Amino acid sequence: MTTANEIAEKIAAENDLTKAQAKAIVDSVFKAIADAAVSGAETSLPGFGKFKVKDSPAREGRNPSTGATIAIAASKKLTFTPAKAIKDVLNGGTIPNDGAS
Repeated sequence: MTTANEIAEKIAAENDLTKAQAKAIVDSVFKAIADAAVSGAETSLPGFGKFKVKDSPAREGRNPSTGATIAIAASKKLTFTPAKAIKDVLNGGTIPNDGAS
């Protein structure tokens, strides 16, 4: 598992930033994605993927302990769809060089 702190440490090391500066940037990115989701907007990160809010309708379910039927309320969930480049890497490809390194 990779944590937000580990991501910030890597960004700090690669970009001559303090860990605190990098952590603030990482937190800002996550907050921007969350704020977009709350407003119902999709967040698209080219070459990485899309975050999108989906509605889950109300439905009936079962309590696994008792087998009793229960009502499950409608809710919203945040989904992520990886970009083709990420799917390719996950399936044995290599990370494309975007010239930024």
